[in-house]
Amino acid sequence: MFISLWEFFYGHFFRFWMKWLLRQMTGKCELQRIFDTYVGAQRTHRIENSLTYSKNKVLQKATHVVQSEVDKYVDDIMKEKNINPEKDASSIRRGLIPFLCSQRCFKICMKMCLLQITGYKQLYLDVESVRKRPYDSDNLQHEELLMKLWNLLMPTKKLNARISKQWAEIGFQGDDPKTDFRGMGILGLINLVYFSENYTSEAHQILSRSNHPKLGYSYAIVGINLTEMAYSLLKSEALKFHLYNLVPGIPTMEHFHQFYCYLVYEFDKFWFEEEPESIMYFNLYREKFHEKIKGLLLDCNVALTLKV
Repeated sequence: MFISLWEFFYGHFFRFWMKWLLRQMTGKCELQRIFDTYVGAQRTHRIENSLTYSKNKVLQKATHVVQSEVDKYVDDIMKEKNINPEKDASSIRRGLIPFLCSQRCFKICMKMCLLQITGYKQLYLDVESVRKRPYDSDNLQHEELLMKLWNLLMPTKKLNARISKQWAEIGFQGDDPKTDFRGMGILGLINLVYFSENYTSEAHQILSRSNHPKLGYSYAIVGINLTEMAYSLLKSEALKFHLYNLVPGIPTMEHFHQFYCYLVYEFDKFWFEEEPESIMYFNLYREKFHEKIKGLLLDCNVALTLKV
C-alpha cells in the first residue's frame, strides 16, 4: 500500500518537480544528465525509463519505433528538448560547453540507446515467432535439422532409423524426438544444433558427462528446458542489462543463441558441483540454477559470455 502510494506521488508530482529543479540548476534536461553520468547498460536502462515515464508523447513513443524510424525519433527528441547541435558547435569551440556534454555526442548516444531498446523488443518478437512454430515431421528442413543434430553429436555412429530407440543416446525421451519439442517448438531444436555446431567439442564433453552412471541427465531434454529458461528470462526483460552491455546496437537471434550456450555450459558445471542425489530432483536444482542466473543478471555491469 505504502509503496503504491509512493510510486503514484513520485510519478505524478515529485519526479516532475525534481526534474524541473535539476534542469534549472544544471541547464540540462534529464536525458543529457544521464548521458553525462552513466555508461553501458545503466545509461540505456535509465534512458529507457526516462522516455517511458515521460509525459511527452513523442518521447514515450520513441521506445516502440522500428529500426528505420530511429534516426527520425532522435531528431524529434532533440527538437522537443531544444537540443541544437549546430548551435552547440560554436559553444564547444569557445570552450563554453565541454565536449562530453555536446549535443553531437547526445545524438550519437541517443541513437545507440534507441537501437538497443527497440532491438530488445524486436528480439523478443523474433524469438517468440520461432518458439510458436511446432516441429513438423513433414517439413524437410525440420527433419534435416534433426538429422544434423544427430550427426554433430554422434559423428561415428549411424542412426538406424528415423523412429528409433537410439535417440535416447543423446537425451531424448522417446523413439521420436518430435514429441519432446512441443513446449519450445522448433526453437528448442535450433538451439541444440547451434550449440553442437559452434561448440562441438564442448557439446561432446557435456553429452559424455550426461551419461554419468550416478549424476547423469537427459542431454537433449535438459537442453530444451534451458531454451525455456533463456526464453523466459528474455520475456521477463531480465536479459536487458546483459544485452545492453554486450551489444552496442541491435541485439539479434545470434546473441540469444549465445546466451543459451552459456546456460548449457554453466548448468552442466552447476549440476556436477551440486551432485544431486537423483535425477528426480532435477526441478529443484533447475530452479536453484535459475535463481543463480537471475541474481547475476541483476548486476548492471553483467555480460554473461561462454568462455572455453
